[in-house]
Amino acid sequence: MSSSTSSTIATIRSAVLEQVRQVAQQQGKRLAPLTDSLPLLESGLDSLCIAILVAQLEDETGLDPFSAGHVSIPVTLGDFIRLYERTAR
Repeated sequence: MSSSTSSTIATIRSAVLEQVRQVAQQQGKRLAPLTDSLPLLESGLDSLCIAILVAQLEDETGLDPFSAGHVSIPVTLGDFIRLYERTAR
């Protein structure tokens, strides 16, 4: 993996985690500790929060991994982050 690819992946991870925190704060949600193994259903975010998160990530990163149509629905926070990382490659 090149250093620019590693940098991009680190930036995507940071962007996702920051947006998760921002959306939770904006929506008055209490987050569980953010780990890769955290199930999204147990994160403290509801479906509206996830929709807002996806829209904000598209605005910030220009990435929309769901537009491809052949995407597995992420189950954990780690799955969600990897989905964005794969789209950035």
